[in-house]
Amino acid sequence: MKQTYHVTLLRHEEGVSVSCPELPGCHSQGATVEEAMENIRDAIEGYLDLYGQPDVRCEVREMEVVTA
Repeated sequence: MKQTYHVTLLRHEEGVSVSCPELPGCHSQGATVEEAMENIRDAIEGYLDLYGQPDVRCEVREMEVVTA
């Protein structure tokens, strides 16, 4: 059965870092967004093979913080 996971992307000078907040410690990176997305897909599959599905899915919400 296919599952959908949320990921966060962070662009920086070395490329793109990506993590899956629903799976603690599941991170990857790539030179481009496309490469980072391929890599996090592999990381998620590896995580699930090793640890299985998490017992509880965390709530992921997008929020904004305004600074002065």
